[in-house]
Amino acid sequence: MSRKHYRLEMPGRFAKSLETMLVAAALCGATFAAAHGQMANAPAVPVAHEVAGHGQGAQSGNDPWWKHAVFYEIYPRSFQDSNGDGLGDLNGITERLGYLQSLDIGAIWLTPVYPSPLVDFGYDISDYENIDPQYGTLADFDRMVAEAKTRHIRVIMDMVMNHTSDQHKWFLESASSRTNPKRDWFIWQDPKGYTADGKPIPPNNWISGFGGSAWQYDPRTKQFYYHEFYKQQPDLNWRNPEVEKAMFDTVRFWLDRGVSGFRFDAVPSLFEDQKLRDNPALGGINAQGDPILEDTYTNNLPEVHDVMRRLRAMVNHYPGDRVLIGETYLPSVQELDKWYGGSKHDELQLPMDMQVGFTNKLDASLLRQRINDAETSIDGNQPLFVFDNHDNKRSWDRYGDGVHNEAIAKVLATLLLTSRSTPLMYYGEELGMSTSVPTRKEDVKDPIGITGWPKEKGRDGERTPMQWNGEKNAGFSTASTTWLPIGVDYKTVNVRVEEGEPDSMLNWYKTLIAFRRSNPALRNGTMVMLDKNNPSVLSFVRKGVDGGPSVVVAVNCTGEPQTVSFDLRAVGKSISAKTVITDAPSLRGSSKLKDIALPPFSSWVGSIQ
Repeated sequence: MSRKHYRLEMPGRFAKSLETMLVAAALCGATFAAAHGQMANAPAVPVAHEVAGHGQGAQSGNDPWWKHAVFYEIYPRSFQDSNGDGLGDLNGITERLGYLQSLDIGAIWLTPVYPSPLVDFGYDISDYENIDPQYGTLADFDRMVAEAKTRHIRVIMDMVMNHTSDQHKWFLESASSRTNPKRDWFIWQDPKGYTADGKPIPPNNWISGFGGSAWQYDPRTKQFYYHEFYKQQPDLNWRNPEVEKAMFDTVRFWLDRGVSGFRFDAVPSLFEDQKLRDNPALGGINAQGDPILEDTYTNNLPEVHDVMRRLRAMVNHYPGDRVLIGETYLPSVQELDKWYGGSKHDELQLPMDMQVGFTNKLDASLLRQRINDAETSIDGNQPLFVFDNHDNKRSWDRYGDGVHNEAIAKVLATLLLTSRSTPLMYYGEELGMSTSVPTRKEDVKDPIGITGWPKEKGRDGERTPMQWNGEKNAGFSTASTTWLPIGVDYKTVNVRVEEGEPDSMLNWYKTLIAFRRSNPALRNGTMVMLDKNNPSVLSFVRKGVDGGPSVVVAVNCTGEPQTVSFDLRAVGKSISAKTVITDAPSLRGSSKLKDIALPPFSSWVGSIQ
């Protein structure tokens, strides 16, 4: 996402009996990773040995690969620097593919690596069919894709169709004169009028997500152009069919190059109200000092769905189940369903469900409702859950209480990786990386933080370099200075340290991911909520496939011990239970269904006998 006004910490944006699992058989023998004892009664074999050659990107049966893959967002500037300039790059990503394979990642999504003036760190694109030199070359990109393929990892590109950079050749032509053939490729309007001192008045009250009017006056041609985000990011006019053709051609360019799909940035914003009606005022002032408005006439207009259907039809002609992911911050699950195409399933395969992962409070009742909505109200489509991204403070801080952050983070990981969904992770999430918020305005790199300081400190904090080890710059770079400072906890929160700690966040993720891949119930079993009125514990069952074992999950969302009992008549069996995964030592040998004592913020996964 490339905009501030969608940062989800802002309020009001959205308006038991268990079956014992035969571990050796279900998990391809004794090789299932126990993450050093986190999985009850299983050998402590490193996960990397188990997943080699079995990546989740590999297709299974008749399911498309993306249904079972774990997606991993990489912010390229911050993942790995291969040339010592303090910036991450494509060759750095290639160097770290072995780590991603050991984690059993099925697809990596790269935030923009196209040529850009970097006003919004790449979301202002000046050339859609090339690589910015700071990240490498097209040859480097091709090598990364090829190397990833050998590890069963697919590559997803970020595609920004709402706007270009003001340095893109299309806009330079459009701005050159009112009669230029590309004038109508962008949204130009005459002033609404003039002030007493002759200053042009914007066409309406629309506000930019990054501060000020969404209209920028061009004195040369004496018209305003519309920009939902920075003034250097002029919006394309999607009512012009030439724009659609040109943007679809850029999608084809990368599909032909071998990418496995796209994440579409700000995609609900493609259309604006043709009548240019004012957005309704909500009252109050935002961090930039602008009035807070509804986005009734600038977001999620119905015309966008026609474009999505045409886009899906075009992409469907390519082999390999190419996938379309949407950055879709939507007010309800009903609106989310429209982005799938509802029962027709003819738009995006995976619009992001932000209502689950960004509740920003560990509320069992709310999470139960949001997850159940996604499981039952999107016409059988596949949910895409995400708790972290490059635009919001890390979930470690949004959900953490300052005391039990690691246990809470394990709860979130459990929900992400055991629910019926495609999971999307953010680099460093698996380590428990925290948000490093700047303390001085002069240290801020993100323009949002500069314009909104001190109320809005920007997004630098969630974009700090990946923490690989406890050496210089956390192993990210050999440079004397990195583009953003390394997190202060890198000596203890890093890949090398956590690989050797049995109860680390990293090994918790590895255990859950490996179990998710190997267990039929987690792969294809339906999901039924349990103990639906419990305000403290969120629990559900993933029903066994073809008579196989079912899986039950329970997480304590409070700082107090909780006792639960499960009625599993919903799956037709109620005999006994066997603990499979837990971070509670007291539950590792548990085999009961009644009076299960969950310690504060604990997670428990069991199999039905």
